[in-house]
Order: sequence, then C-alpha cells, then structure tokens
Amino acid sequence: MSAIITWLEKNAYGFSELTEAERQAISDFSLLWSLFEAHKLNSAGTAASVRTFATQLLAEGYDVHLLDEQLAYFRNRYFADGAETHHFEHLNLRTSDSPAIVRQVLSGASSAPEDVLLTLLVVVFRFRNNLFHGLKWAYGIQSQYDNFTHACVVLTRMLEVACPTSSDM
Repeated sequence: MSAIITWLEKNAYGFSELTEAERQAISDFSLLWSLFEAHKLNSAGTAASVRTFATQLLAEGYDVHLLDEQLAYFRNRYFADGAETHHFEHLNLRTSDSPAIVRQVLSGASSAPEDVLLTLLVVVFRFRNNLFHGLKWAYGIQSQYDNFTHACVVLTRMLEVACPTSSDM
C-alpha cells in the first residue's frame, strides 16, 4: 500500500470504508478526465468547451446510441416515476450546464441526439467538478462506484473517436 493511501485512510473521512473497486473507479475517472480535458477540451474544462465538443462530435456523425446503457443508468439514477430523485440536486448544475436540457433528457422528455450527448457530458463534467472541488468528500465519497464506472465508459468512448494516437502527439 502506498504512503498516500495509508495517509488517506487515516485522514480522509470515508476513504477507509471504500472498497478497492471504488478506489480504482475514482482513480480511473481522474486519469481519464485529465486525458479527455487535455485532448478534447484543449486543457480548458468548462461547460462551454463541453458543449462545443459535443456539437462537433455530432457534426462528425457520432452515434449517440453507443451510450444508451450510460444514458439509461443516469436516467434511472436522477429520475424515478417522472420526478427528480434526491441525487439530481447533488449534480450541482450551474446555469452554464444547460440544466433545462439535462432535466429534459434525464426525465425522458428529450432523446434528441444533441441533447443526449450534451447531457451525458455535462453529468460527467459535474462529477469532475464535484470530485475535484471537494463536494463528493462532504459525504465520505461513498457509493460512487457505478457513477464513476459509467462516467469512465462515456470518457473512453469520447477519447476513442477522436483522440490523437501516440504518433500524432
């Protein structure tokens, strides 16, 4: 075990209760987000850069149905019986995150490809902000395995479509 993990177990509320799989999912997400932000968002992770990327990707013909499983997961997490679940407010959506579109997609009111891709990327972006700015630590960073696992699928699919190969770097 690394010295950092030992320190986190002693000093970071909730960390010692995380399973190895949860720790790995958080680590994987952090690495993938960093790569995604560097290569797809020109090292500027903002709601505007996420929106621009989504628009460009759809213009290139991206099939948003490749993310149907992730969309279903997020819809089930954030809406039940036509109403927002308690998880929805914890996304901490900002005005720049297009909350009306996110709400329409997650509630099932919209399945327009441009809305779906934007919503998936905004949810992943909010996970990034909530993790990197400390909000997820407020409740001991518990119960995040599925969130980060699905977010990692979204990120890898985004990186696969247009990430430069090592020969391009």
